[in-house]
Amino acid sequence: MPTIMPKFHRIAALCVTVAATAWIATGEFSSVGSAQEVAGQESPTSAAAPGAKAPLVRTVSAVTPTFVNHARAIRLSGITQADKRVDLAARADGVIATLAMEKGGTVEAGAIVMELEGPEAVAQEKIANIALAQKERDLEVAQRLFDAGSTTESALTNARSARDAAAAELARAQAAADRLRLKVPFTGIVDSLSVELGEWVQTGTPVATILSLDPILVKAEVSEVDLSAINVGSTAKVQLVNGTEMDGTVRLVAREASAQTRTFPVEIALPNPQLTLPSGMTAQVLLFAAPVRAVVVPRSIITLSDKGEIGVRVVNAENVAQFAAVQIIDDTPDGLVVTGVPEGVRIITAGQDLVRDGDTVEVAPGVGQ
Repeated sequence: MPTIMPKFHRIAALCVTVAATAWIATGEFSSVGSAQEVAGQESPTSAAAPGAKAPLVRTVSAVTPTFVNHARAIRLSGITQADKRVDLAARADGVIATLAMEKGGTVEAGAIVMELEGPEAVAQEKIANIALAQKERDLEVAQRLFDAGSTTESALTNARSARDAAAAELARAQAAADRLRLKVPFTGIVDSLSVELGEWVQTGTPVATILSLDPILVKAEVSEVDLSAINVGSTAKVQLVNGTEMDGTVRLVAREASAQTRTFPVEIALPNPQLTLPSGMTAQVLLFAAPVRAVVVPRSIITLSDKGEIGVRVVNAENVAQFAAVQIIDDTPDGLVVTGVPEGVRIITAGQDLVRDGDTVEVAPGVGQ
């Protein structure tokens, strides 16, 4: 018995070895766990084509844009100022002999409003007038004698030179006398009066301030962005702090910016024939830029492109979504006023953030995404 068991084990081991070798040689071990898959399913490649889903087509809401000619409103704050302002000053030393103006009164252009005592200057002017008249008579006599051949050309020349010298002396005397008189350069209101009749003044002493208030100016400042939209001669609407509303005309648009604010001064002229509008009153100015072709859109539809550009999503005639870059030129109660919307498209008003350039969409007016 003990000798039979070892032989049996050796025979069994040999049989297992032979069977394993035969199984490996057939290659069947390679399909374990995958045979069922091969037999029971198609390959992924063959299954994709008939089972693929159709591309997703989103439904958006879109409207046809209405183009308008929009004149952008430019609002400025300003203050009224006199059209002209001058500080009169004494032109010579002396005592005030006449004073033909009063504070708050009106003076006419060219009027003599103050005169100083100066008898010497006045007398010298009269003497110069008499001397000139005499030299002109002498010149007439010399001319007749020369024409008759009774005098020389040298004598005629001397007479003419004497007449010219007398004229120059009269001009000098008149200038000295004129410095005693103070004239108004333009029609206006006496805003302040600093002297009294009989007062002694010296050359350069302040006498009065004259304001010209018709027209009256509203001075404001416009930003760099709005400068190109304002032109001389344009109409402006002005509302004063007292509630008065008037139409004015842009008279000046400065071409040099303020160094502190980088803004440009603007002047608007307002008619003021009754002189009822004073200088120094606060005003609100409304100007209008030149009309441009634009579209008014809701604020909610403004979006950004992948490059960070501001714009809207639009749909062309083939229902293909596109991005249109726009420029916002105004903000109104009805929405944003933009330029840059192409012709022949519809603007997406709902679902614009879920589509990209080139996407085919289904447009349903009044329906969301």
